[in-house]
Amino acid sequence: MTKVKLDHTHARDLLRGMIRIRRFEEKCYELYTQEKIRGFLHLYDGEEAVAVGISAALEPRDRVVSTYREHGHALARGMSMESALAEMYGKATGCAGGRGGSMHLFDAETNLYGGNAIVGGGLPLAVGLGLGDHLRAEDRVTACFFGDGALAEGEFHEAMNLAALWQLPVLFVLENNLYAMGTAVARVQANPDFTPRAASYGMHAESVDGNDVVSVEAAARRLVEAARAGGGPQFLECRTYRTRPHSMFDAEKYRDKAEVAEWRKRSPITRFQSWLLDNGLIHPEEVDAIEAEVEAQLKNAVAACEQAPWEPVEDLTRHVTAETRPAPPVAAAPDRMVDSTYRDCCRAAITEAMLRNPRVFMMGEDIGAYGGCYAVSMGLLKEFGPDRIRDTPLSESAFTGAGIGAAMVGMRPIVEIMTVNFSLLALDQILNTAATIRHMSGGQFGVPLVIRMATGAGRQLAAQHSHSLEAFFAHIPGLRVVTPATLEDARGMLATALEDPDPVIILEHVMLYNMTGKIAANAGAVDIDHAVIRRQGRDVTLISWSYSLWKALEAAEELAKDGIEAEVIDLRSLRPLDEATLTTSITRTRRAVVVDEGWRTGSLSAEIAARVQEACFFHLDAPVGRVCSAEVPVPYPKHLETAALPQVADIIAAVKALPGVTS
Repeated sequence: MTKVKLDHTHARDLLRGMIRIRRFEEKCYELYTQEKIRGFLHLYDGEEAVAVGISAALEPRDRVVSTYREHGHALARGMSMESALAEMYGKATGCAGGRGGSMHLFDAETNLYGGNAIVGGGLPLAVGLGLGDHLRAEDRVTACFFGDGALAEGEFHEAMNLAALWQLPVLFVLENNLYAMGTAVARVQANPDFTPRAASYGMHAESVDGNDVVSVEAAARRLVEAARAGGGPQFLECRTYRTRPHSMFDAEKYRDKAEVAEWRKRSPITRFQSWLLDNGLIHPEEVDAIEAEVEAQLKNAVAACEQAPWEPVEDLTRHVTAETRPAPPVAAAPDRMVDSTYRDCCRAAITEAMLRNPRVFMMGEDIGAYGGCYAVSMGLLKEFGPDRIRDTPLSESAFTGAGIGAAMVGMRPIVEIMTVNFSLLALDQILNTAATIRHMSGGQFGVPLVIRMATGAGRQLAAQHSHSLEAFFAHIPGLRVVTPATLEDARGMLATALEDPDPVIILEHVMLYNMTGKIAANAGAVDIDHAVIRRQGRDVTLISWSYSLWKALEAAEELAKDGIEAEVIDLRSLRPLDEATLTTSITRTRRAVVVDEGWRTGSLSAEIAARVQEACFFHLDAPVGRVCSAEVPVPYPKHLETAALPQVADIIAAVKALPGVTS
């Protein structure tokens, strides 16, 4: 059994660590009442033994994922009071440049991968950090802190299963303080015995008195050693209590004052300090010296924060995406032409990426033994093995979050989400983590992740498998969204995306997988920044992407028979939009029609039309036309499905309805 070597120095360090957190939180409470700190403020009073005990068991190289109540974790990992407090002020000298605030403390130097304001949201991220370290053979453990409320979230179960399945070096630390906001465990958990819940996933799980810092450290050391030695994930429940309200907005109507008073008597600082004094392991003057030292640190931190600068408004858009990106690839001179399909081009892109870079791996549902729902990954498991072609459980949130974590530690993951409809189950991780971490961390962490997913309708898959949700993702700052419509783009976009420092979503239309054609045998990476004019014209610009490109091209050929020459643009990138190519074309043709398989209301076509009219208003001879799907869930019967989607005839009709397009 692992024991804590409680010599005089270590005892002082443990006590100092807890006092440092307590006094910091008391000062934050005071500063909040003075309106120096705003927004949500979740204080850590009463739980100090957990942060200090766990941190004592970790090495500096180990990683930490926290929750929105993370001040204690940050300080215990070695963050300075000034850096933490400045972040809570929102000052430029804060640990994340003031962009994260109280709930989002990040610090690359101490391997703190941030507080997460989404309950349970950090669990998949921790799994990914552990996965990245496992794949890179790094001797690290990731400690993941979360509260009792997270055990009701699906992400808890998904993350536990994935970590245990892959035997990842993660220590899951449950800070059970008996309340999730104002909801008592006893009122919302059918079984409040949490340790067996974690153990049911096949991992070692135990519980400890979270107000006893020595017991916490002893348990943590034992579990960290087991995880580091290859024993897989470990689960430690720390039974504790927060003696402050959930946040500064909390009136605490849900619990008795007597209950809080009783728990205050069990304060981890009071217990440990009294025990040290009673046993002659520390002298009263040493405690006074610690208090004076901490008070001086606090005084200096507050003074520094008061004088610290704010981030200039001119830097508002910094750290949304990386400040530098690789130069666009230069295409090689075409080699001999070969026959291929869109599906084969996607497979070739994955194969070439994995051969080129050992850090590239792919994971998703049924991509291995099954070969992928659309047969894109057929044969790749045999070629690259189960470490690099990783079949996952049906747990989109967990494996997408795991991809994010793995990307943050140097891997180049390709996450395949079987169909865009299922991406809604991972939207929390995509929106709240992948797209925001660079910004919230002040540029300390990026997420070079590629997410592939099938999209679109046309195969009679009915309403739940036929969506075109490009507008959802194109709406989110921090993401790049691309839509390969040609064989060259299907093969080349992935290579370019894997060099991007930010998350890239690649949307592959289900109706394109069987498309055949010729492609250069040496086709490689393509530029994903710019739209392409696929057909020259003078009378109207047809703006399209993905499968709609081919409908637009067919419509253009039909319109030409009537003397109307349509220019067809393949947007290719939906975020960011290549407005320059659009503006140049429409300034010349003076008319535009957008073809969008999404619904008209709130659609990407509406955004494009607005931008076109803002940029080209005085050049337009007609309002921007739109051809969109009918405002109905996509039906199953073929004739109704066809009627619901944009068709060639609809595009032709929309063009001919533009004023002045025909003489």
